[in-house]
Amino acid sequence: MRTIDKNTIQSYQDHIYTQEKSQNTIDKYIRDIRTFTAWLETQEQKDITKECVIRYKKHLEAKYMPSSANSMLIALNGFFGYTGWHDCFVTIFKTQPNHIYAQEKEMTRAEYEKLIATAKENGNLRLAMIIEIIGSTGMRISELASVTVEAVGTGKISISCKGKHREIYLVHKLKMKLIDYCKKKDIRSGAVFITKNGNPVDRSNIWTEMKKNAEKAGVALKKAFPHNLRHFFARTYYNMHKNISHLADILGHSSINTTRIYVATTEEDHVKKLERLDLVV
Repeated sequence: MRTIDKNTIQSYQDHIYTQEKSQNTIDKYIRDIRTFTAWLETQEQKDITKECVIRYKKHLEAKYMPSSANSMLIALNGFFGYTGWHDCFVTIFKTQPNHIYAQEKEMTRAEYEKLIATAKENGNLRLAMIIEIIGSTGMRISELASVTVEAVGTGKISISCKGKHREIYLVHKLKMKLIDYCKKKDIRSGAVFITKNGNPVDRSNIWTEMKKNAEKAGVALKKAFPHNLRHFFARTYYNMHKNISHLADILGHSSINTTRIYVATTEEDHVKKLERLDLVV
């Protein structure tokens, strides 16, 4: 009988750590495996078979968007590969790339500035600075830990992840703002964005603060999440320079196809372009 227990999950977690996966990826894989085991309990299924995995796939299809379901199946297939349960592999759902960005998620320049101003007005200088550095560089929230006093002094942030390395350059105005922020907060070395206990801020800290700040700013909550600032930067950069290859390098994308998602046209723009064709007689 094949079952999944805590020891097996821990062993797999140790395994993917040695593969130099990012912590976010590791957390996602383990979370997806635990979601599968929780579903198994509701089915009173003890032995893991191909048939039960297929049923789980149908469960995901009914509950999630194809892209989300696929990410969960990929995590599960990776686990089956590790355990040697190759007969349990399932295919992912076929999807057609959608290069239309949801209008309700698109952040405007005015909303971006309002979020920064509101954070400052409420005394949350750290959040204001985090919004500004992500919005003006396109860096990932997980890369904030690399923003150190020493790096700010050089005007560039060195990022190394999964064998890849890139530099994030700070424009002069941003560099001086960060230096001023460090002086006000008496941060003399190490990570710039830290908690009261001196630890680097994490995703959950920022996510919660951004939602509360957006509510005060009158900005739609569905627009207020860290990764949307990265999209905001990408769209702003592309609209000005129209250089998707250079943008891919800035964002740290291995494939331009990934970057295309970031600069996708909005639903409103897409409809306007269709209207201009004037093909309805």
